[in-house]
Amino acid sequence: MKVAIVGASGAVGQEFLRVLEERDFPLDELVLFGSSRSAGNEYPFRGKKLTVKELKHGDDFKDIDIALTSAGGSISKEFASTITKHGAIMIDNSSAFRYDDDVPLVVPEVNAKDALDRPRNIIANPNCSTIQMVVAMKPINDLSKIVRSHVATYQAASGAGAQGIAELENQIQEVANGKNTTVNKFQYQLAMNIIPHIDIFLDNDYTKEEMKMNWETKKIMHTDAEVSATCVRIPVARAHSEAIWVETEKELSVEEVKNALANFKGITVVDNPAEKEYPMPLFVSGKDDVYVGRIRKDIAVKNGITFWCVGDQIKKGAALNAVQIAEWLIANNGL
Repeated sequence: MKVAIVGASGAVGQEFLRVLEERDFPLDELVLFGSSRSAGNEYPFRGKKLTVKELKHGDDFKDIDIALTSAGGSISKEFASTITKHGAIMIDNSSAFRYDDDVPLVVPEVNAKDALDRPRNIIANPNCSTIQMVVAMKPINDLSKIVRSHVATYQAASGAGAQGIAELENQIQEVANGKNTTVNKFQYQLAMNIIPHIDIFLDNDYTKEEMKMNWETKKIMHTDAEVSATCVRIPVARAHSEAIWVETEKELSVEEVKNALANFKGITVVDNPAEKEYPMPLFVSGKDDVYVGRIRKDIAVKNGITFWCVGDQIKKGAALNAVQIAEWLIANNGL
């Protein structure tokens, strides 16, 4: 098994390295690719140092079985044929192919078998905020079909990459020292603030990030149920939080929803309000699972359930999900 990481020096590329190592992914060789700026960088992996090669058109992917790519949409589009032409499976973390009919959009806990139907040998990793939401919604949908949902997200700085985290950390220092804040990556100062604006605004006054959650949920869950989202950036480093309201075809009890969530692989339930126990970014950063709590009846809708979920944006929201796709393919003879 020969695996490549494209975009190895970025935040998700570095997370790929950590996840592959901690999960003891069954590979014989790992090859790192990056931009001309990143070429020559060295990173440790399983007791050795691996050197980043410059990504170029050619035959560098001839013997690669799986390529985990996270170098941005434009790079993914430009190099897709180079990566896949000799048979490598490209698991892409960008938005380049998510809405293409001939590219599966996969969250292994929800629709793993979709990864087998990949005419272009490309599998897309969904948007980070969508991933944790559909993981949490799947066991509820298995009890009774979800007919509509609403979500308010509270998204970490890491959603804007390593530069987003660095800008937040820098602004915190500037605020603490009474200095004017430096704003480059976000629309406004993020430290001591929240920004109800992620990605560009569309004609319907939803942002593209908000509509991604609608489009992607339909494709992943094979549903026509609408998702109405409001996406907010908050001054947290790397774990996204979401308040979710779902309406189901039949009325569900809180107890059966809690049991379904607790017994679902990839979810950890932390739900004990009396003891102030509920998921928070402070405790979920670096964890694999989607954490769910505050599970209760929606008092405004007869067949409604509302809950809170938190997931690590760089890990489950990006690198881990892609690696889990690869693991599922290996385990199910899908290569």
